[in-house]
Amino acid sequence: MSATVGSVLSTAIERLRASRSESPHLDADLLLGMVLRVERTTLRAHPEALVGADALAAFEAALVRREDGEPVAYIRGFKEFHGLALAVDPRALIPRPETETLVDAAEADVMRRLTAAPRGPDAPLLRVADIGTGSGAIAIALMAALRRRRADGDVEILATDSSPDALDLARENAVGHGVADRMRFAEADLVPAADTEAPFDLILANLPYVRSAAVDVLPIAASFEPRLALDGGPDGLVVIRALLDRLPAALAADGVALLEIGGDQGDEIVAAIETQLPGWSCAVLPDLGGLPRVARVERSRVERSRG
Repeated sequence: MSATVGSVLSTAIERLRASRSESPHLDADLLLGMVLRVERTTLRAHPEALVGADALAAFEAALVRREDGEPVAYIRGFKEFHGLALAVDPRALIPRPETETLVDAAEADVMRRLTAAPRGPDAPLLRVADIGTGSGAIAIALMAALRRRRADGDVEILATDSSPDALDLARENAVGHGVADRMRFAEADLVPAADTEAPFDLILANLPYVRSAAVDVLPIAASFEPRLALDGGPDGLVVIRALLDRLPAALAADGVALLEIGGDQGDEIVAAIETQLPGWSCAVLPDLGGLPRVARVERSRVERSRG
């Protein structure tokens, strides 16, 4: 028994549309491409190609999982992020494209520091912390980008998470992408004890920021992800505020924190920093869609001089 690629996709798209998939065409393409081990462009270029019985059976199994709401990334076992294919599973949140904005901002900050003045062989490493690392997406993408620029030897990244299972996934991804030698991992509630790990030159965090009431009305795929990685409390900023309280001890005098926020939280994060960190500055960076996405937090020059 066999069928053509075109007919298989057409049927799958209708089934996924009936199951209320938000992206039935993309989902069908990715899942059939996974089974046949070809790119989407190949599928679309050859709709007349035959799909054999074994492939049809594997595709049917994957399609049923997607109809039940399971994210495509979990079915495929990986997610593309910042040019990398990262392993993903229910141990951690699936990386989102908008988080690449944070990685880009972190890379720019690291390179600015490394090129601001000559660095001798005895210069201390730049210390970066990725708080709530999950799958390790941010830390690994940053280190991979620095390695491409031959700047990884001057940087050490500490990746923390309160979930040991998530940390295991992050370690697996770091090893898989050849950057584990420049990273450390620690189970911690936000920032590790200040006397052993701080201060950091750069703190990165994509912490939960979805309002609790909104979590239950997210697309069904989100119900397969760890709720703790999504739920940011009544206003979405509970966990982020907890991190803000720790920044004075955790950041070096000229350190910077880059915090991902929701697209409607730009004004709220600025107000939170004015309240919790008086005298500090906050600039909100937009993502590619023009929405507020990353809060850049640092001490003012006056605060630095006092330190």
